[in-house]
Amino acid sequence: MKKKEINTVTISGMMAVTKSESGLDYVQVLPDNPSVGLVKPFCAVGRGQLLSNGTFDFIRRKRRHNKPELRLKFSTLSFGADGYDRFLVMLPSEMRDELPAILEEDSAEAVKYLLKLLKKGRKK
Repeated sequence: MKKKEINTVTISGMMAVTKSESGLDYVQVLPDNPSVGLVKPFCAVGRGQLLSNGTFDFIRRKRRHNKPELRLKFSTLSFGADGYDRFLVMLPSEMRDELPAILEEDSAEAVKYLLKLLKKGRKK
């Protein structure tokens, strides 16, 4: 098993918190000694919390992607951990005129699959 490495970088500086016209908060960290490559850039969904003493915490949430239960030519069916089932259709824009036929065919296959699951008594 691969051992996970934990890196901590401490930055001394100032933090600016701005409320935009749309009501969103913009948080910017301004280090005293900026250095390229000090922190690896990342883009994440998470929760940022600015405490009354000025401490700022950001906890990144891992996005969980469930593997599709059923893969068809142009669509997938998946049951999400968030309580939502998804039927996703993707096709190139050049095939847009074929979309009605593709929807009909793939949705019929998905319905057959779901009925087969219900007959087996499988609950998700």
